[in-house]
Amino acid sequence: MVLQEQAPIEEKPLEMREVDRPEPGPGRIRVKVSACGLCHTDLHTVEGDLDLHKRPIIPGHQIVGTVDALGEGTGRFQPGDRVGMAWLHEACGECEYCRAGMENLCEDALFTGWDVDGGYAEYTTVGELWAYPIPEGIGDVEATPLLCGGIIGYRAFRLSGAASGKRLGLYGFGNSAHMTIQVARHAGCEVYVFTRSEEHKRHAEQLGAVWVGEAGDPVPEKMDASIMFAPAGGLVPPAMAALDKGGTLALAGIWMSPIPEMDYEEHLYHEKVLRSVANSTREDGEELLALAAEIPIETTTTTFPLEEAGEALLGMKESRFNGDPVLVP
Repeated sequence: MVLQEQAPIEEKPLEMREVDRPEPGPGRIRVKVSACGLCHTDLHTVEGDLDLHKRPIIPGHQIVGTVDALGEGTGRFQPGDRVGMAWLHEACGECEYCRAGMENLCEDALFTGWDVDGGYAEYTTVGELWAYPIPEGIGDVEATPLLCGGIIGYRAFRLSGAASGKRLGLYGFGNSAHMTIQVARHAGCEVYVFTRSEEHKRHAEQLGAVWVGEAGDPVPEKMDASIMFAPAGGLVPPAMAALDKGGTLALAGIWMSPIPEMDYEEHLYHEKVLRSVANSTREDGEELLALAAEIPIETTTTTFPLEEAGEALLGMKESRFNGDPVLVP
């Protein structure tokens, strides 16, 4: 499914095309795609919230499949091995950020489905050092949400400072939050969920939220930490107001609408922290996948054939699903 021109998903900008099967270059492997999860970043790419880096582009970056062919100089995987691909496609390994262990901030990073063709296809390629072995016991479809929503939620959880016995607020309860709540509860947090969707409220309660409501609703306690999954800048001031002294609000999205003016005393004083979460590292992914097998994390998915990618993205835009829609070629 190819994107040539950005447009609202209602206008069906994705089209199915026959393209050449990609060949893996040196150090790369070809992956026969078994499943590709859809992400709000895909929607931002398709609709124009993010400028296109490649035109045309095959979107998709929550990819699970089997190794199909090996490029020169590879040896980490063998044909038939199950692997996953994530949003960070590769980093340079040489810049100051990479050398400092912050490859997620690499100036020359490439991103799957944005800079290079992704997983809305039958085949794709990736550098062997940037592919993730998929743990036994996690199915192909079930693993896809872990590879972006799961990883970024895990990184946001760490950067928020959430800890055992502390109160954690989650704003928005889509594909990333429904995995993050399982990580948080496994770590011993009390989780409070803020969402407008009645279906999402019920889902949050089923997954163990101690309180469910909407942003701005009175809450019984201040939050020690919070994560903002909803790309709505207007929710930032009430989320900051709901933080306790010294608390952190981590913004987990790649895109957000403008944040309104805030009052220093109400929203920021008492050493509150507002921080963004930019992409993720391979270490984040490896730790999250190991944790997913240990907990185990249960992902909620709805499958679609590849040619219905546009309809699946529209359903995501309209919050019709609990969890993650997944394309199965």
